Amino acid sequence: MKILVTGGAGFIGSAVVRRAMAQGHSVVNLDALTYAACLDNVADVTDLPGYVFEHADIRDATALHRIFTEHAPDAVLHLAAESHVDRSIDGPGAFIETNVTGTYTLLQAARDYWESRGRFAGFRFHHVSTDEVFGSLGPTGLFTEETPYAPNSPYSASKAASDHLVRAWGETYGLPVVMTNCSNNYGPYHFPEKLIPVVILNALAGKPIPVYGAGENVRDWLYVEDHAKALLTVLQKGALGRCYNVGGNAEARNIDLVRTICGLLDELRPTERPYAELITFVEDRPGHDARYAIDASRIRDELGWEPSVTLDEGLRRTVVWYLDNPKWWQALQARDGVGQRLGRA
Repeated sequence: MKILVTGGAGFIGSAVVRRAMAQGHSVVNLDALTYAACLDNVADVTDLPGYVFEHADIRDATALHRIFTEHAPDAVLHLAAESHVDRSIDGPGAFIETNVTGTYTLLQAARDYWESRGRFAGFRFHHVSTDEVFGSLGPTGLFTEETPYAPNSPYSASKAASDHLVRAWGETYGLPVVMTNCSNNYGPYHFPEKLIPVVILNALAGKPIPVYGAGENVRDWLYVEDHAKALLTVLQKGALGRCYNVGGNAEARNIDLVRTICGLLDELRPTERPYAELITFVEDRPGHDARYAIDASRIRDELGWEPSVTLDEGLRRTVVWYLDNPKWWQALQARDGVGQRLGRA
């Protein structure tokens, strides 16, 4: 397949690009190169035949028309999005512009392209979303594909809106769409404003490791390479109009996750004092969801996908990667907002 990947220089998008190329697909990587993007994430595939990079914004209808016409993709894997909850609290407008207006503009461009070519069979528009659109769970229960939407942050609200747009373009215009909602990703190339890289990099620098509230918030963690495999599986095999939840079957409280990472650093990069002594509890994020947990039985039963990397194994791989790649993360630490407390409302 020739796949147009939006946001392919970001964390999850670059994992998809690398995986797609490894599977023998051609990739058109479309990215606006905003603050969280990094072309080093795809350096291993840049010179391979079948890879093309397009510096463009999904809100730019003219650029999208040219890209669809010039490259004639077989499918779209839409990952381009503003995704950091804290930033959405401080500046929700950017999330509406990119996640809502951008998705609308991309849907229209994909529809125009598909219809101009006779609504050709085999075309797919795969929209990648988050479990945060479902809101917050109590101590028990799991998000299923039928869970009502109840977003609690500007970020999750903007993603919920984009999900609804994709569904509507499928129902109203017949655009062949599939959707996925994933749990929290982690792994190599994770931009250093998110929890796991913040813990690693603050610990290495001897800085306080911030934990919101009492650290009791629970997340289901999904290794990014497993997610990339899931997305390509859904793109190729998922039933049209169907939604698939993608989870890691790996729930953990934030405080337990942080302590595990500190223990790995104690082992792999020991210092005189345990890294856990740097843990500092800070004012909680406004509207902080208590718990997310995914029921991923649909993608397992229908498409045969399951996560292959346990949380313990994935965290070890991630810590080792950050220890081995300081040039990558050091180059990103000067970017806007990195290392600062955001989202205080």
